[in-house]
Amino acid sequence: MFLRLLFILLMALNIAVGAWLLLGQPYAHNGNAVDPGVRELRLLSEMPQPVATVAAPSIAASVATAAPVSLPAPAAPVNTPPPRPAQPVPQICLALGPFATPQDLRNARQALGAQVARMRSRQEQITQPNGFWVYLPATSSHAQALELARQLGARNIKDYFVVSGGDQPNTVSLGLFKDPANARKRRDEVVAAGFPARLSERSETVPEYWLDLVANNSPRFEWRNRVRASGVNSHSTSCF
Repeated sequence: MFLRLLFILLMALNIAVGAWLLLGQPYAHNGNAVDPGVRELRLLSEMPQPVATVAAPSIAASVATAAPVSLPAPAAPVNTPPPRPAQPVPQICLALGPFATPQDLRNARQALGAQVARMRSRQEQITQPNGFWVYLPATSSHAQALELARQLGARNIKDYFVVSGGDQPNTVSLGLFKDPANARKRRDEVVAAGFPARLSERSETVPEYWLDLVANNSPRFEWRNRVRASGVNSHSTSCF
């Protein structure tokens, strides 16, 4: 009995809900809710979406029919002449000297250091006259040389010397002269006294100091304005 009553109640409830859903909404039967002549309001979500592909053909057509843009022609290259290579500055090669001492050579190097491209120092050995020697030839023994010297004194000939060593032992030296005229006069006096006097030129080996240099051949280079050593000259030499 209870179940039948519950079933009847549920059926009545379903009928009431269905009648309310069907008859309780006026939009389904009474038409529009606005006055005639007034546009109906719609939500943005209810508006139809625009078709984006409609304008694409027109855009493509406008691009296809657009006039081609003419680009400016590249400028013609200007024929500029290549730069000329720098002309080498002519150089001169000189040898300065002889310098009397190594210090004179060093002073010249310092004075010319900023004016030349290259320098080198060198030393040479030269033989130069060292006077004129008057003498009596060597005897066979030192005793004979001493006896010859006593004979010179007996003839009033002074200023002699008996050589006992070196490369010419047992000779009697009669003097060393710078002036050849004085040497000849001394020899003639001894010969006139009856002795076989002889005359020979003496020489010695001495060092000479030179400075070789390479400089630019320009009017501004003048070594004589800077080198103060006396007796120094120059001549051309091979470059190095």
